[in-house]
Amino acid sequence: MLVKQIQQLLEARVLCGEDMLEEDISTIFASDMMSDILACPEEIECMLTGQVNQQVIRTADMMDISIIIFVRDKDPQEDVLTMATQRGMTILVTPHGMFKTCGILFNAGLDGGVD
Repeated sequence: MLVKQIQQLLEARVLCGEDMLEEDISTIFASDMMSDILACPEEIECMLTGQVNQQVIRTADMMDISIIIFVRDKDPQEDVLTMATQRGMTILVTPHGMFKTCGILFNAGLDGGVD
């Protein structure tokens, strides 16, 4: 599924990385615990989280995750956006909570690919 389709489904705002909206995404992982993301044995292309700190960007960078979606309309501070921009990441913000966001994406045919 294209990032722009995900953006539309989630009614999300793009905070940085507009140039990646045509990228195709097939694996998403949802967690507020960065240790869970780091422990994931499979490749992840997109992360859903309610955490909006620099550690999210560092974790995504270590795992080669290029798309981060912040849930519950949480806006990261400027330093977080600067880090994401420097690393070529796309940041989306959806007004939906984690559970609803996962449900919307699953119902649209996107399987996380990670059990």
